[in-house]
Amino acid sequence: MPIDTKELMKQVGKIKVITTRLVDEHLSGEYHSVFKGQGIEFDEVREYVAGDDVRSIDWNVTARMGHPFIKRFAEERELTVIFLVDISGSQCFGSGTRSKAEVAAEVTCLLALSAIRNQDKIGLILFTDRIEKSIPQKKGRTAVMRLVREVLAAKETRRKTNIAAAFRFLNNVQKRRAVVFLISDFMDSNYENELRITSRKHDIICCPISDPRENELIDAGIIEVQDPETGELVLLDTGSSSVRNDFKMNAEMEQKRISLMFKKLQVDTISLSTGRPFIDDVRKLFRQRQTRAGRG
Repeated sequence: MPIDTKELMKQVGKIKVITTRLVDEHLSGEYHSVFKGQGIEFDEVREYVAGDDVRSIDWNVTARMGHPFIKRFAEERELTVIFLVDISGSQCFGSGTRSKAEVAAEVTCLLALSAIRNQDKIGLILFTDRIEKSIPQKKGRTAVMRLVREVLAAKETRRKTNIAAAFRFLNNVQKRRAVVFLISDFMDSNYENELRITSRKHDIICCPISDPRENELIDAGIIEVQDPETGELVLLDTGSSSVRNDFKMNAEMEQKRISLMFKKLQVDTISLSTGRPFIDDVRKLFRQRQTRAGRG
């Protein structure tokens, strides 16, 4: 990031191959059972037969036809799935082979492929401290690949993160209940109230992304580190055990704070890391939801 078109398409193709295999091998059939539809929708009118619930009689059709008809309803299975993806400066970081932005693109692709197999619509909102791009919901594999391209192609930025503003935008444009995957490193504050409000309107799944070096420093002597969202440079003595211990303790406290907030608001999560595969974390969420629904 930035990335040329040829390299971008190569990455998109690679992610598609990997995630398609993961969906086939690990998630086939599970997605459908863990996300509820919008509710009950009208299906058809048919003639009344003995034993039907009289409360279902359609009196308008009955009066017009001269004999009883009832309304039939079916569960509305089609979902709207929206990916709310953080592309702020800190998402560019990765101490290994993948950045947090690349992990975001991969998990977006995996979940989007699962959604379109269920004939659901998928949409995307990219945000920093402002809304960078909003892509309306569509169906089909073409929509999946566009989402992945947009996440990968996001220009490198020094912009910060404003999760509260992203939630406000979502709630303004999406009036109907949706499944929303918020994919971010959550390097932000003062968004708890907006998360609470949004979780009442939509089915929110928060997907915090971390990198091992954000949680624990290695002894590399004095190094110069840069804040990716401000550009500020700082010298850090990683050779000092007290510096490493303080860094680790602060990281653990922040992770605990975020986890407790999610728990308090009863928001489901998928924990992601640049340092490990994420399929087991996705399946863990699916199993938890199946158990709560009595299907496990």
